[in-house]
Amino acid sequence: MRHVTSLPFTTKEEEHVVIPMSDGVRLSARIWRPTSSDQEPVPAVLEYIPYRKRDLTAVRDSVHHPYIAGHGYACVRVDLRGTGESEGVLRDEYLELEQRDAEEVLAWIAEQPWCDGATGMMGLSWGAFAALQVAARRPPSLKAVVIASFTDDRHADDMHYMGGAMLSDNLAEAGTMFAYATCPPDPAVVGDRWRDMWHERLENTEPWVLQWLRHQRRDDYWRHASVAENYQDVRCPVLASSGWADGYSNAVTRLLAHLDVPRKGLIGPWSHKFPHLGEPGPAIGYLQEVVRWWDHWLKGVDNGVMDGPMLQTWMQDSVPPSTSYEERPGRWVAEPCWPSPHVRPVTHPLARHRIGPPEEAGGRPARSGEGEASTVRSPLSVGQFAGKWASYNAPPDLPYDQREEDGGSLVYETEPLTERVEILGSPTVDLDLSADEPVAMVAARLSDVSPDGAATRVTYGLLNLTRRDSTEQPEPLEPGRRYRATVHLNGVAQSFPPGHRIRLSLSTSYWPLAWPPPKPAMLSVHDGSSTLTLPVRPPERDDETPAVAFGEPEGTSPLTTTTLTPPEERWDVKRDLVGYHAELETVKDRGTVRFEEIGLDVGRRAYERYASVADDFTSVSGESTWTMGFRRDEWDVRVVTHTRLTCDEDSFFVDATLDGYEGGRRVFSRTWNESVPRDLL
Repeated sequence: MRHVTSLPFTTKEEEHVVIPMSDGVRLSARIWRPTSSDQEPVPAVLEYIPYRKRDLTAVRDSVHHPYIAGHGYACVRVDLRGTGESEGVLRDEYLELEQRDAEEVLAWIAEQPWCDGATGMMGLSWGAFAALQVAARRPPSLKAVVIASFTDDRHADDMHYMGGAMLSDNLAEAGTMFAYATCPPDPAVVGDRWRDMWHERLENTEPWVLQWLRHQRRDDYWRHASVAENYQDVRCPVLASSGWADGYSNAVTRLLAHLDVPRKGLIGPWSHKFPHLGEPGPAIGYLQEVVRWWDHWLKGVDNGVMDGPMLQTWMQDSVPPSTSYEERPGRWVAEPCWPSPHVRPVTHPLARHRIGPPEEAGGRPARSGEGEASTVRSPLSVGQFAGKWASYNAPPDLPYDQREEDGGSLVYETEPLTERVEILGSPTVDLDLSADEPVAMVAARLSDVSPDGAATRVTYGLLNLTRRDSTEQPEPLEPGRRYRATVHLNGVAQSFPPGHRIRLSLSTSYWPLAWPPPKPAMLSVHDGSSTLTLPVRPPERDDETPAVAFGEPEGTSPLTTTTLTPPEERWDVKRDLVGYHAELETVKDRGTVRFEEIGLDVGRRAYERYASVADDFTSVSGESTWTMGFRRDEWDVRVVTHTRLTCDEDSFFVDATLDGYEGGRRVFSRTWNESVPRDLL
């Protein structure tokens, strides 16, 4: 990244600004703005997240907020209620209270003498969720948003559930927020009140996974703040981005298809990161694009920001399987609109372990009732090389070679391709099937198989078959009865070269990425009346809508930190062939970092463990343990959270602990032991 030291506006920074809420709670903001805004007001941009502006996001914030401020904007970074130095308690994600706070923050910003009354919102992940959700509430000052790595549908396409199947990230991300929501404020900012504020958080926080487990169907809990419920609520322009390695690879194209406001989409090869920090690369000059967006929609500059394609995306070339990539080879391709006139669905029949030629080339799915049935009952080991639902590219967390996974799956593949095939969009698998249990799932994986046999997973999808017709009103399967079910795979842009094969793999478990059903199920797939549909984009379409070149990534220089203890990253798969015990262990330890400007040492360590025994589907367990430490001189505070999720055929069991330490002495401890009934899951 190029660090920019000369910008159009000189800026100043206010590290801790109090924003009062109507109920008396005070939120903490960090503000960067042009020095000249004291006399000449400017538009303002809000980033609104719970991840601690004073330390945990301070380095990232120092790269992009001063950069945007240096182009003539007031950048306001606010910690949510109950996080950082903001008062109150953070009890869950995307609550009505959180959004009302955001509206009050925007109103406060618009009234400041340094703001001209126009505001925007931006963010990654939670910050993007917040911006899109607040946009749907239409606060009067909000003129545009810029969002990255987000969803518009909290139940169908988030870290909790996919196709009605529960993701292990439902536990992992709950563990993350269990820790973040219970960290103390900094006494250097809030003074002697810090201990009371901290204990208020400790005493009023419960493991969020309990709430998420209580809503296993799509209900009002998930409908709230899901913009997909009514896209017409959003009336301001939207610049949306994500990455193919991210868990949020689908929402960009959905927004392009359903919004009727000015909008642009950008999807790179990235994991869960801003595009200017994108990994795998290539990263792009995203902040330049953001400034152009703000210049047009907040300042009224006629800069042609809406010219050119609606969607630009990275068409990924074939690569060998790896759990991490520095760069993904490929090229930028562009589409004038979405759905694109360049992409057409091509349907292939499935026939006895083969993906047949497309229907238009003579392939024909059999009528229902024709064709033989292929069966699969997958072992729990299928999924150990699946990687994370959302890659962070640290530790290496992408899916590895799928050949071992395919050994426990029902596999279909094409003949070696005679010409290059490229897809852009979401493949679908339409299955004619039956099962021998009332609750069953299917995981569908699409892989690029090279001539040497290595299989690189391209995309995948999950479906809890009790949710085959509705995630709101699931129904158990009648064993032996045939059903039609459609599995929607995550969107992707991928090329398959000549000589390679396209492989579809179906399994009845995908642990630990997804929690397995109560019992192993035998799935019978009637090949002749089942199909795979690929969204095919002919490569020659590039000339019709040329891609626009991006600049080099740039930002302002990051603030100074010193690493005191080194980070540690691990991703270990272990198997005991005596007791048939298997487990996946991951460690993401950021080490201890000193923030030199404020003399604060911060340590973060996350440990996750997912275990099972043989093919006992009730033996699966997941654990998330976080340690967060903060130290300055005599002030030494640590939070340790531990959450363990287990099950039997009827219920989930949550065992959790929260411990707070001050000066090495435990000053708070609480334990939870609760159960939640399984709801056809």
